[in-house]
Amino acid sequence: MKLLSLSTLLTASLLTFNACSGVKPNVDEKTAVDDTLPVITLTQNGIMSDMTSIAFEWNSIKDPRVKEIYVYRTSPKSENNKEMQYYESVNSRFKTHYVDDDVSPDTIYSYSFRVLAEDTQGRLSQVYKVNTKPVLQSVAWIHSITGLPRSAKIIWRPHSNQRVQKYIVERKTLEETEWETIETINDRLNAEFLDTELKDNYVYMYRLRAKTYDGIISTPSQIVKVITKPLPKTVTNIRVSTNLPKQIKIDWEATTQKDFSRYYVYRSTSIDGNYELIAKLHNNTFIDKIDEDGARYFYRVSVVDKDGLESENEKNSIMGMTLAKPAAPAIFKAELVGSYIELNWSKVDPRSKSYIIVKETQKGWLDTKRDEFRDIAATHYRDNVVDADTTYTYRIYSLDENKILSESSEPVVVVTPESTEFIEAPKASAVEEQTVKKPVEVKTQEKVIAPAEDLDINEL
Repeated sequence: MKLLSLSTLLTASLLTFNACSGVKPNVDEKTAVDDTLPVITLTQNGIMSDMTSIAFEWNSIKDPRVKEIYVYRTSPKSENNKEMQYYESVNSRFKTHYVDDDVSPDTIYSYSFRVLAEDTQGRLSQVYKVNTKPVLQSVAWIHSITGLPRSAKIIWRPHSNQRVQKYIVERKTLEETEWETIETINDRLNAEFLDTELKDNYVYMYRLRAKTYDGIISTPSQIVKVITKPLPKTVTNIRVSTNLPKQIKIDWEATTQKDFSRYYVYRSTSIDGNYELIAKLHNNTFIDKIDEDGARYFYRVSVVDKDGLESENEKNSIMGMTLAKPAAPAIFKAELVGSYIELNWSKVDPRSKSYIIVKETQKGWLDTKRDEFRDIAATHYRDNVVDADTTYTYRIYSLDENKILSESSEPVVVVTPESTEFIEAPKASAVEEQTVKKPVEVKTQEKVIAPAEDLDINEL
């Protein structure tokens, strides 16, 4: 049979099909083994497992001598989990399926089968080891809203499994060791819970379990923390840099909180985006190393006291950026003059210290060449390597003192005529040409300073 029949069996036959469980077989170790009796062999996709059930499908039995099929099983809960022991029986050779619905999630079970005739028994089949599926996972995303007066708000993304019927909300404090079920939320799409009448200046932790229609309860979700008021005073006078190469410096007014523990620094790519905790510090200065020019980030800084209470920071977002690329040069002249091409450009950005010229030469459709000329300090260039009937494209980049490369200037194109008369005069020595190395756009790689040695960045 196809795998579809097994799937149908798992979902629809658990209640209607069950073997003769718990009945001692009519045979024992002295029952003769008849090697001519068939041996149970499973189909190609003959095993399917769920969290609480395992299904088997075997090839049909044609031998009319077969009266029953015995199922043997071992499991970690067996008294002797190394020997196959009789478990259940299937009372007809015409049946080709068996479902064991007395299994635990994420557990390995071993099965074997044998046929039974009137006074003899067949050989045991091979042993099939099956690992049941892990327990259903909880919601993938859960978030807490902190700072509410004597209240905590929990929101989550609805579970993707449509078998989920409800959610179980659990809570505990820092002093408690056991989780308490405080609410059951019906409806899979209901994704909000408001907890009220909480203590002031208190820390609460919440987690969520999903429960299916058939009573399966998931693992607990990620733990989220809520801190009720009052909170430490917020950080003031946050300053960020906008002109440092490859880094952003953040500093702020030192806190006067008496039970101060540390600062938390958060970063996001947008002012209302998701802020990621990037540093835990004792001092009030932070250098965020970023391998990108002109990168913009938004920062928030909060104060954490020795009880783990964290100040509000949502209203104190401030933007910093790394030093931007210098402005691209502006080419205002590119023309053929006698036997050479003369280029002139403007120094648009006062930061520009030198220039790179990228020259692309094209003859016909397929014959192309690229050259690069570096370390040009002037704002003009004479290209003496010029041929007839050729298209030349020039782009100019500038470099500042930090070796930050600008964007390309607007390309200019010079096409030489087909006649060679314009190059009859001897050419001056051409500038040494190098194989072009195309300027590569620098990609951002986040690099942040390591937290203080006595702090664990993963500790919340």
